Amino acid sequence: MCIAIPAEIIEIRDGNVALVDYGELRQEVRIDLVDVAVGDFVLVHVGFAIQKLSRDEALETRQVFKEVYAALSDGD
Repeated sequence: MCIAIPAEIIEIRDGNVALVDYGELRQEVRIDLVDVAVGDFVLVHVGFAIQKLSRDEALETRQVFKEVYAALSDGD
């Protein structure tokens, strides 16, 4: 199974590279596969933005990831 994580484009750099924000982490990703602008949300998989999505979808998905992580952490 593959998992893509939602992130916000906060800066576009030379060479089809963007700096994205996952909420608590920033990382450079490749944007060769999508047409994006600063402020857009994308799904990131293995260092590539693979799909653009709405802000609402991105934030909702982030919340689901947080809830799953919290539930898994409670079992420790």
